[in-house]
Amino acid sequence: VQLVESGGGLAQPGGSLRLSCAASGFTFSTYTMSWHRQAPGKERELVASIRPASDTSYYVDSVKGRFTISRDNAKNMVYLQMNSLKPEDTAVYYCVRRNYQLQYDYWGQGTQVTVSS
Repeated sequence: VQLVESGGGLAQPGGSLRLSCAASGFTFSTYTMSWHRQAPGKERELVASIRPASDTSYYVDSVKGRFTISRDNAKNMVYLQMNSLKPEDTAVYYCVRRNYQLQYDYWGQGTQVTVSS
């Protein structure tokens, strides 16, 4: 199993970034995928998740209305569109697989997102 994130970087407050995650080594279309983040000095938190058929998504309250998770099962890709970014969104963002036992079992290496003027 391999998860490789890309798309992080520096954005100004109010700006946008799109994170991408390329998945391989498993049957991507049958797993719920998620994005987590960890800010300096804080615990890691679940940001958003999406079920295999894209029929149900979850968002932590702090990003609702600003972030959108999506997936392309044909390309084994999951995305996180982040709009109206705030300084408090600064964190390392991880692409994570959730297994059939509802455990987050495989994590990407993470991509840094910094929101600053």
